[in-house]
Amino acid sequence: MSWSTLPTASVGDGHLAATSVLRAVPLVPRNAGIALLHAYRSVVSPLYGDVCKYYPSCSAYAVGAVQQHGLVKGSALAAARLARCHPWAQGGVDDVPAHRDFRHTLTRHGFVVPPRKD
Repeated sequence: MSWSTLPTASVGDGHLAATSVLRAVPLVPRNAGIALLHAYRSVVSPLYGDVCKYYPSCSAYAVGAVQQHGLVKGSALAAARLARCHPWAQGGVDDVPAHRDFRHTLTRHGFVVPPRKD
């Protein structure tokens, strides 16, 4: 799987600085969920092919939802999206609702890190 298959809003140019490791501890569950979604996207998704009626695909939506809203709420948003995905769905563009107070930075692989304090 190429990381470029994630929507542009789901990747960034941040990195985890050594000075912010302790501030990153609360982000571990969120990033663990993102790692599982990346594994799914690299192993299972290619077996299905391009069958999604929505953009972004359901798995890319799940990555964005977990990034923006955390593991619990992001999983709930992803489950609601999966419930909307059925053979009679019209499809179309269905972006993740943006978190109004999102204050983290994304890495080029889509993981969430604390913002740098320069």
